[in-house]
Parts: sequence; C-alpha cells; structure tokens
Amino acid sequence: MSTVLSVDNLSAGYGRALAVRDVSFEVKEGEVVALLGRNGAGKTSTLLTLSGILKARGGTVSVGGRVVAPGRPYAATKAGIAHVPEERALFSGLTVRENLIIAGARGKSELAEVYELFPELERLIDRRAGLLSGGEQQMLALARALRQRPKVLMVDEMSLGLAPLICARLVSILRGLADTTGIAVVLVEQHLELALEAADRGYVLRHGSVVMSGTRDDLLLRRAELESSYLGGAAEQRSA
Repeated sequence: MSTVLSVDNLSAGYGRALAVRDVSFEVKEGEVVALLGRNGAGKTSTLLTLSGILKARGGTVSVGGRVVAPGRPYAATKAGIAHVPEERALFSGLTVRENLIIAGARGKSELAEVYELFPELERLIDRRAGLLSGGEQQMLALARALRQRPKVLMVDEMSLGLAPLICARLVSILRGLADTTGIAVVLVEQHLELALEAADRGYVLRHGSVVMSGTRDDLLLRRAELESSYLGGAAEQRSA
C-alpha cells in the first residue's frame, strides 16, 4: 500500500507552549490509524496542525508525497485533508441538505452516496442541523467531510456524547470506507477499545510526543501498560 499521509517531526503550539513535539507517523492507503492518549496529550492539536488551523513550528506534512503549506486550511483542504472536529462544526441554522450541498466539491446536489451510508439523513434532509440528535449530527459531520472526496479523513473524538450502539455503527462505517475506497483515516479517540476496534495501527501521545506505537495487536498485548501509564486506566476512560 502506498503512503497517503506522512507527518515528519511535526511541532506546534499556543503562545510559547508546545502542544505537539516532533510527532512523526504515516497513514497508508486504506488504513485507519488511531492517535491515543489522555486529554491534553496533544491529539487534537495534532489534527488542528494537519488541517492548517494551527500553524506548525517545525516539521512537514505531506499528502501523496506533496508537502502541504503550513498554517493554511485552504491548502490542507486542497491537498485532500478533511477534518471532522470534536465539536462537529455544523451550520446549525442550515438544513441537512444545505450543509451537504455547501460541502460538495462543486455544489452538486446529488446525495445518493450520502443516503447509502447514512439513510437517516434522507428523511432528515430538510431539518435544521441544530435540531438533530448527537448521533445524527455526527453522521452529518462525517457525510459533509466525505462530500469533499478527501484522500485523508481525520475524525476527532467521534464517540463524544454518543450511545455505544451509534459509536459501534460509525466505527464500522469508517472501517468499511477505508477498506472499500482506500481513504486514509486518522482517528483521535479517548476510548481505547473503540479506537482499536477500527484501527490497523496506533500511536500513543503523551505531553505532545509519541511515546508508543504499534499495530492493533501489538497495542492490545500492551493494554495494561497503555491504560495504567498513558490512558489513565479504565475508570478514567469511563468517566471521560
């Protein structure tokens, strides 16, 4: 499989403080890679830097072998990076249809592919996004990102506030998209079990740096170490 996303010695921060420190990882075609760690470990800051919202202070981000200009969200989008943030960032006053059409590459209204993945959105097409349930909003956020035809899909804390059954379904959809379309997925997730259910590989961040990495099976074998040393244990995950 060819490498779609390459992150090399990436550093970024807020003011004088570094939130991301020399982070390196790659995501291949059709691969799901999880970024794991406690709250404040640098996971979200890494995604913000990859999408150009937070300007890198060092290192490079490449998509398909081409370096993406740092600190420019438009450049990241043009390169093929789509970002579903933790807060979903929907236009709450617009309808589902309007949110999806705005996201389309050329404003096309053909939504059959969206309905195939998320049939609920078809019956909700004229409802304002702000009136949707949390699960429905997450479906819309994912559908809107996919309308951009990205090479790299980044999803931040997909499970936040959602019922376990909805989470399991969305994880299955992400896994299926990677397998069938070749899209590269970066999944930031506080919950270890959910993340590793979908992921091929994972990287554990602590204080903005990668402190552990491996395949899903490698990390599962080190689960106790993950929970006690980096993820704060099962009790903390349940309360997160």
